[in-house]
Amino acid sequence: MTVPTLSFTAPVGPAGAPLVVLGPSLGTSTILWEDVVPALAARNRVVAWDLPGHGASAPADAPFSVADLADAVAEGVRALADGPVSYAGVSLGGAVGLELGLRHPELVDRLAIVASGAQLGDPEAWHERAATVRAQSTSVLIVPSAQRWFAPGSIERRPELSGRLLHALRDADTESYARCCEALADFDVRARLSDLRMPVLALWGEHDAVAPEAKAREIADGAADGRVARLAGVAHLPPAEDPAATAAALAAFFGPASDSDGRDDDDHDDDEREQEQ
Repeated sequence: MTVPTLSFTAPVGPAGAPLVVLGPSLGTSTILWEDVVPALAARNRVVAWDLPGHGASAPADAPFSVADLADAVAEGVRALADGPVSYAGVSLGGAVGLELGLRHPELVDRLAIVASGAQLGDPEAWHERAATVRAQSTSVLIVPSAQRWFAPGSIERRPELSGRLLHALRDADTESYARCCEALADFDVRARLSDLRMPVLALWGEHDAVAPEAKAREIADGAADGRVARLAGVAHLPPAEDPAATAAALAAFFGPASDSDGRDDDDHDDDEREQEQ
């Protein structure tokens, strides 16, 4: 295993403001977040990163784990910020966020896990997908990914961005995508969730079959300071399907100022509460 090299976007937002780091879903790129960034950048500096062989990141030249990806993100964070950052990641990007919070807790003051879980999918299925991609390229995944990624009506509401995301999947480096699948096959931090000491928000999409409500609740229940919220009308890519609701949920969680126990002034004490955005 080796720490891959990741590409980060240039920071946008007020100089000196707190840094927010955004992580991608498998098969996508930083464009997943582009309609969320302006809202978050009103009071934060914001950057996003690409997986190996996706978007602007170089292809992977060796196998890697989700923990290795977290170490690579940590390297990028240390180059961008002097203090801890707020982090949000979707699916594989959320898994990386959990490892980041576990491996580098000093770097993360708040952690938002979007459409993800402490363990995702069946390991054998991930290995099968890796083999399929190596044999046929990522193009073979466009139709099934569109069905998993988007809730009914999402593509029709946002056809241009949906099309760009599917093109990003098609253009992803085949070997790097396969290695991401293999990293997910080995990923499981369920037994370590209680080691997360920072506030954690688990956001789930109403129509998400990949990471449904149970995955979000498992994270919120396991973390020392966890809470869960639902995003209505979306599936597995909330930042693309409903950027306004996603940005509102994240902005409220990251907040302008936090009280001493890590909750915003308008937060409730019930970790099991649901917010419908």
